[in-house]
Amino acid sequence: MVKGEASSTRSLPTSMHIMQVAGECLPYSKTGGLADMVGALAKSLASQGHRITVVTPLYKACQLELAETTLMDWDLEIWMGGELIKGRVRQLEVHSNLHVLFIEQPEFFGREGLYGEGGADYPDNAHRYTFFCKAFVNLARYSPEPPQLIHVHDWQAALVPTFVDHQHLYEGWASPPKTILTIHNLAYQGNFPGKTFELCHLPESYFRPETGEFFGQMSFLKSGMVHADALTTVSPTYAREILTQEYACGMEGILNHRKQDLHGILNGVDYDDWQTENNPFLDHAYGPQQLDGKAQQKALLQEKLDLVVSDKIPLFGLVSRLVDQKGMDILLPALNATLDRGFQVALLGTGMPHYQEALERLASRFPKQVAVTIGYSNALAHQIEAGSDFFLMPSRFEPCGLNQMYSLRYGSVPIVRNIGGLRDSVTGLQEDPKQADGIKFQVFSVSALIAAVEEALKLFEDPPRLKGVRQRGMQKDFSWDLTSGAYLDLYRYLLKKKA
Repeated sequence: MVKGEASSTRSLPTSMHIMQVAGECLPYSKTGGLADMVGALAKSLASQGHRITVVTPLYKACQLELAETTLMDWDLEIWMGGELIKGRVRQLEVHSNLHVLFIEQPEFFGREGLYGEGGADYPDNAHRYTFFCKAFVNLARYSPEPPQLIHVHDWQAALVPTFVDHQHLYEGWASPPKTILTIHNLAYQGNFPGKTFELCHLPESYFRPETGEFFGQMSFLKSGMVHADALTTVSPTYAREILTQEYACGMEGILNHRKQDLHGILNGVDYDDWQTENNPFLDHAYGPQQLDGKAQQKALLQEKLDLVVSDKIPLFGLVSRLVDQKGMDILLPALNATLDRGFQVALLGTGMPHYQEALERLASRFPKQVAVTIGYSNALAHQIEAGSDFFLMPSRFEPCGLNQMYSLRYGSVPIVRNIGGLRDSVTGLQEDPKQADGIKFQVFSVSALIAAVEEALKLFEDPPRLKGVRQRGMQKDFSWDLTSGAYLDLYRYLLKKKA
């Protein structure tokens, strides 16, 4: 977090124009938590009186929004590798302080997926997102209402600070906005063959080991980390972890070089959506002082998933991508070793085919204990959070995580590895029994996860203690007002440095 502000005496605007740039944004497009964060941060900042413009591609998934958009009088003509690529811009006014600009280029973005299909990335992703970044910089520079700050997210938008820096130094952009890059997951870097650099039309100095070159490849994320004025990531612990070789994914050199500009800000939760009262996906409302509705939701979930309906059987939930990062390689053997204890598992997710198949085999072996739904359903995600007694997140690494925060609010005790944002948001029974709201384990191993499951089963056998743990979690506050306040502090700090 920002420790102090520059001592400029110049006054700062009480209201700022902030442009957010991202490859996805809820509710228009989504593959993961990035979309949730961008949409929620924009909404929170706009509600506090700031003018927010979100810029994102016009994917095929956004077509339902098309009727609500206005085609802007802004023709994009972007040079890339000797070819002129044309596009257009559509505007959606969400309300007076919040606008979304969609970059329209059907050949690049009018596809079934966002970044790929069938488990494979699109082979021209470098072209697609170089065009996106260049198109945005054109908008930001020549907009009649230029932003004071540009906040970009992840590799898909990470070339923006590079292009802003180049136009400032070489193309006459006298006083460009400050740029902030948020790293949501360092494992996804946007690394492409070195010839990709030709698409950028930049001097060779931008493709060196100290800039955007990464072991012979062009790295969108590394280039952004070099040129952005500030870097953030989505939890304080993850900000520390990525300075180490274990978690830096090869980027420890540039991250340690810029560690004074790196800030860890824990993501928030949009409680307008994730709530246990007035929730369209839940049949029974409940809260920390009245938990009967949670018991009723559990019975409904058990019935819906064809599990044995009983309040005496512990129910473990999991909503996740089925990939190595999420700990699937320790979850499967841990479940195989412990399901004879009689507990139930409700799982929703999609991911690597061998994990999907292994989980479906597990469900066929334990049909009244294990329910596996391959795919994604927002309604079922809420119902699993509400109906579960415990929620499993055995992640290998976790920059922030949101499901543990949803679980806390829903009274589903999270079982998490003590890393990243999981460490920052959950208090374990072994840490502080009087303040605990979850269960943590440290070592990434099958035996450590089994021990955590056993700890949960023991807690379930002590209803008064379980109720206390649930209630403490439900009363925690991860609202976006807190998170957006931390970002505003950083924005103002950067503007004072500029002043």
